[in-house]
Amino acid sequence: MTLLFGVSVMAQSKKDQKIIDDAQKAKQTLLNAQPGLEDFFEDSAGYALFPNVGKGGFIIGGASGNGVVYEGGSAVGMADLKKLNVGLQAGGQAIIEVIFFETDVDLERFKGGEFQFAAETSAVALKSGVAFNAKYKDGVAVFALPKAGLMADASVGGQKFGYKAF
Repeated sequence: MTLLFGVSVMAQSKKDQKIIDDAQKAKQTLLNAQPGLEDFFEDSAGYALFPNVGKGGFIIGGASGNGVVYEGGSAVGMADLKKLNVGLQAGGQAIIEVIFFETDVDLERFKGGEFQFAAETSAVALKSGVAFNAKYKDGVAVFALPKAGLMADASVGGQKFGYKAF
């Protein structure tokens, strides 16, 4: 078992390994902020965890980040997100974003590159303490935890994702 893990880790670039390490720390940060997320981590078909999403803009804004995709509790690939939007916004923010997939079909849609958020989609802000009441919508549940900064826009609508399996 150790040999398999060693080969898997060595197959990752140093950048990927740093993102994997950051994702593990981000998961613990999320659980510390909202213990109710434990059920999502345990019961979902999988999840994509983006430990460092940067958002910023003034009139025209964007967001980007890299993350790790987990299935059955194990890392199975890397993901990236990008968002460009136009509208009333100002500021910058760094967040942790996690997307839980309710079923294997939902997870496979993400891994197949057939996934993006509708324009009106928003994440549940964990500072508000509502993770216990959060539900899946269209097969996904999205949570965000601000790390630093101030941003007038909290939506995740329009985000597009890429996926690369290990």
